[in-house]
Amino acid sequence: MTEIFGKPLPVILGQTLIGLINGSFYALLSLGLAVIFGLLNIINFTHGAQYMMGAFAAYFLLNKLGVNYWWALLVAPLAVGVTGMVIERLMLSRLYKLDHLYGLLLTFGLALIIQGVFRQEFGSTGLPYSIPESLSGGQNLGFMFLPNYRAWVIAASLFTCLATWFVIERTKLGAYLRAATENPAMVQAFGVNVPRMITLTYGFGVALAALAGVMAAPIYQVNPLMGADTIIVVFAVVVIGGMGSIMGAVVTGFGLGIIEGLTKVFYPEASNTVIFVIMAIVLMIRPQGLFGSR
Repeated sequence: MTEIFGKPLPVILGQTLIGLINGSFYALLSLGLAVIFGLLNIINFTHGAQYMMGAFAAYFLLNKLGVNYWWALLVAPLAVGVTGMVIERLMLSRLYKLDHLYGLLLTFGLALIIQGVFRQEFGSTGLPYSIPESLSGGQNLGFMFLPNYRAWVIAASLFTCLATWFVIERTKLGAYLRAATENPAMVQAFGVNVPRMITLTYGFGVALAALAGVMAAPIYQVNPLMGADTIIVVFAVVVIGGMGSIMGAVVTGFGLGIIEGLTKVFYPEASNTVIFVIMAIVLMIRPQGLFGSR
C-alpha cells in the first residue's frame, strides 16, 4: 500500500475529501460575510445565528408544513433573508455613520439573543433532519465510501460561490453595488435607490448563511448552538482570505477545509487550531489577507 510520510494514501485521500466537505460550508458562510462586509462595511456577527435559523426553518417546513428539502432550499433562505432585511432597516441603518465597532456590538448582541431564544425553546439536543431520498446512498471511490448527499453539498456550494462571484464582479448589478459603497451620492444621481440596494444586499448575504444551514441540517442535525460552533472558524477564514474579498472567501474556505482534514491525518492534536495558527501568520505577514487590498 502506498504511503506518504508513513500514512496510507487511502486515509490521506479520504480525509482530504472530508476536508473538502467541511470547506464547502466554510466557503458558503464566509462568502455571505464577505458580501456583507465588502459591500456594506458591516461586521455581521449575527451570521452564525442566521445559519442556525436556516437549519431550523428547514426543520419547521418539513415537520410542520410537510415542505420537502428541495423546496426548503428556496423557501428557508428567502424567509431568513427577509428577517435580515428587517434587521438592516430597523437597526443597522442607524449605525452607518458611526464607527464599525457599533455594528459589531449590535450584531453580536442580536446573535446572543437569537441563540438564547432557540436554546430556551428547543434545548441543546440536536434535532434530526433526514437526507432527501433522491440523495440517499453513495459511491464507492475505492479509498472511501462517499455519500451522495455530501457530494451534492460540495457541488452546490461551489456553484453558488462561483455564481455569486460572477454576479458581483462581472455584471452591471455588481458594478452598481461596488460603486454604491464608494460613492452612494453619485450612484443615487443615476436613479438607483441606494438604501434599498443596501437592504437587499444584506438580505442576500443572510440568505447565503441560511442556505448553508439548510444544507448542513442533514449532516450536523439542527441545533441552536450549531452557528456558535462554526462562526469563529468562518471569521478566521474571512480574515485569512481578506475582509470583503469574494474570491478570497471562496478559495480560502475550500483550501482551509482541506488543510484541516489533512492535519487530522498527520497531527490530529492541532486540527482544531491549525486555521487560527494560519490566521496569526497571515496577519503578521500580510495584514490585509491573502486576496485583500490595503
